[in-house]
Amino acid sequence: MPCLNLSTNANLDGVDTSSILSELSKTVASLIGKPEAYVMVVLKGSVPMSFGGTQEPAAYGELVSIGGLSPDVNKKLSGSISAVLEAKLSVPKSRFFLKFYDTKGSNFGWNGSTF
Repeated sequence: MPCLNLSTNANLDGVDTSSILSELSKTVASLIGKPEAYVMVVLKGSVPMSFGGTQEPAAYGELVSIGGLSPDVNKKLSGSISAVLEAKLSVPKSRFFLKFYDTKGSNFGWNGSTF
């Protein structure tokens, strides 16, 4: 179950977050090689955030997955996710960090149990 959790200081009022969530969900599923039915995307806006000493548009994300991550996949995910944030929320690629976690199924709870 890949989970992409994104926080940004961008204001999401009036933004079509549905299209952003959909695009990110499809991207994560495709690049990790998991069914989209298991992908979760969380997008939080208007989060107080400073990057490089300024409060210009910025974002931080964490992507947790049970397998499917590798240096090559992570690079593609970073590029694709940052491109969406830049195009849809005006967050420059240079003001976005993304941390990857490859975890075991026993460390992921779902449906009242673990994977």
